[in-house]
Amino acid sequence: MDWWNVLEYGAWAVSVFLLGWMLLDAIQVNRDYDEDLLTSSREGELEGISEKHDISEVS
Repeated sequence: MDWWNVLEYGAWAVSVFLLGWMLLDAIQVNRDYDEDLLTSSREGELEGISEKHDISEVS
């Protein structure tokens, strides 16, 4: 077995580990947070309220 095969197997191992980690994190987030909270846009609303722009015509 040459080094390229070792690197290939290592890359596959890392990708399987990352996939497992993402799946576990998705399950945990789904369990801990309500769907309405995850799909809300509260940050955008708060940002829009705090930014008050004065739009006036310049002649």
